[in-house]
Amino acid sequence: MRNFRKYNIWIDSVDFVTETYSLCRSFPSHEKYGLANQLQRASVSIASNIAEGAARESEKEFAHFLQVSLGSAYEVETQLVIAHKLSYISDTQLNNQIPKLHSIEKRLTEIIKRLNS
Repeated sequence: MRNFRKYNIWIDSVDFVTETYSLCRSFPSHEKYGLANQLQRASVSIASNIAEGAARESEKEFAHFLQVSLGSAYEVETQLVIAHKLSYISDTQLNNQIPKLHSIEKRLTEIIKRLNS
């Protein structure tokens, strides 16, 4: 069993979640159960699936959960772009979050490749 708490990608993903929640506080109140909720849930899914996968015994199972995490990261990226287009977040906020998300996506992809080889 792996200790997910020691993985930098998990730590960075948790930090990303807290930043995402902060961003969502500025969304209009009518988005509380819409885009804001979906964005929060998808960002939580990134870190959660890393942790859940770490508990799996096989490399194949771990890779599967990391793939789910990667899918959630792509979902978050899409939702951030939508939030920006709706003027819920500024250019600065988007440009702050996207590089962090790309770093998480890249590292997830690298780990998945390594586990599958």
